[in-house]
Amino acid sequence: MKIVFASRSQQGLRNENQDRTGAELDPSNACFVVCDGVAGLPGGDQAAQLVRDSLLHQFKDCPAFTPAFTQQAIEQCRTLLYEAQGKNPKFSRMSTTLAALFINRETQRAWWAHAGDSRVYHFRRGILHEVTRDHSLAQRLKEAGYENTGINSNLLYNALGAEPSRPVSFSEQILLEDGDAFLVCTDGFWLNLTTHEMEQALRMVNACEEWLALMEDAVNRNVKKDNLSALAVWIGEPQEATLLYSLADSARFLPPR
Repeated sequence: MKIVFASRSQQGLRNENQDRTGAELDPSNACFVVCDGVAGLPGGDQAAQLVRDSLLHQFKDCPAFTPAFTQQAIEQCRTLLYEAQGKNPKFSRMSTTLAALFINRETQRAWWAHAGDSRVYHFRRGILHEVTRDHSLAQRLKEAGYENTGINSNLLYNALGAEPSRPVSFSEQILLEDGDAFLVCTDGFWLNLTTHEMEQALRMVNACEEWLALMEDAVNRNVKKDNLSALAVWIGEPQEATLLYSLADSARFLPPR
């Protein structure tokens, strides 16, 4: 199974970059991670780095790459984060969001996990197929039917290291198709893009790096207040699958001869 990826991370207008991204691939498995230290509390960058490093380290030593293993690995990250909080009172509340994509290359299946407002987007045939639901007050209000409330989107009710401890959300396993594409990113990235812009960019490029660069260009046209980071992941040849789907879709609207 061919997998290619590209990554980006910018500081924006923040005094420091508390985002951390990482990836590990071997012949059997792949793991892509994005963490965003929760702002307003000291140690967010350390929390993000600890979780990223711990998860990728466990990936290297996993006996069987399954959803159950990844759940245990994330809980181990949480345990290590709590231990680090206890060692330094200054960082006793440090926490981080998490978005992680896992791929078993042998079974050709993928699943993902998230905590907070970092997201995983899944595109199939060039169209958004699934996206994670933020663990935020803004998301809850939106789902309750309240739009444009002016609520700060950074008000989270779940993050690794935060109290009370809440479960990380996991997706179901999906069977991958040639042409699947994923975007794993922090809120600083997706807040400055629409789903339509992500899909449009995917239809315009021939390489994973080009897709991420085109989206980054769109983000850069806005005021980048927050750190913004992203990992783009392609399975097989998304540009060919997207083109075939677009041609077939367009043919539906051609007048009969």
